Amino acid sequence: MIDEPRGTLIVTGAGRGIGAAVAAMAARDGWAVAVNYRAEQGKADAVAKEIVACGGRALAIQADVAREAEIVQLFQIAEQALGPVQGLVNNAGVSGGKSRIESLTPEIIRHVLDVNVAGAMLCAREAVRRMSTRRGGQGGVIVNLSSIASRIGSACEWVHYAASKGAIDSFTIGLAREVAAEGIRVNAVAPGLIETNFHAENGDPDRPRRMASAIPMQRPGQPKEIAEAVVWLLSPMASYVTGTILEAGGGR
Repeated sequence: MIDEPRGTLIVTGAGRGIGAAVAAMAARDGWAVAVNYRAEQGKADAVAKEIVACGGRALAIQADVAREAEIVQLFQIAEQALGPVQGLVNNAGVSGGKSRIESLTPEIIRHVLDVNVAGAMLCAREAVRRMSTRRGGQGGVIVNLSSIASRIGSACEWVHYAASKGAIDSFTIGLAREVAAEGIRVNAVAPGLIETNFHAENGDPDRPRRMASAIPMQRPGQPKEIAEAVVWLLSPMASYVTGTILEAGGGR
């Protein structure tokens, strides 16, 4: 069952994992969802079709968030097909691969920053241009996906990824204060160890279960649990919440 309509929500990197869970749950909460993907069209189409089959509105839209022109086109297509954009979830991201600092190349560092930081900032720019009451918009909400890696540093594995998420934390706080009086709330969710294909893609598919003992709750999280935090921040129930980084890491 779909709740009362809330407007159009763009979820970047929504073809799988946390992004797909957010898209499905947000649709049930009343959002028309632009299911963004970079390369895996089949998976994004499947997410959108499932939303439509449940009575919601959704469209899979290709765009690489490392490319400004594609971000602009993503927003244009979303608002033309689904209506005014009133929500954004900056979920798309890359790890850059597991590596110690001495093995990193400039190309890896730039790619991680282009996608995780510049991409999120440019998506937020396009959202603010449409949402800000200062510019004639009706307000809206932005949720960025951070990581507890920004706090723990991810030494010997993903210091480059952790640094990019540290930038997202700072950006979230600064942007929230910049646009708070313009009807826009900006928050972040920082997941801990979650069972997604992130670990398999980095050559360690069993990592979440193997590291469960290091988590106070003794288990990794599920994408649905992160989606619930994101959708709460998108909702009117979080109407007085902005500039907040909500950790969902099992106490780690």
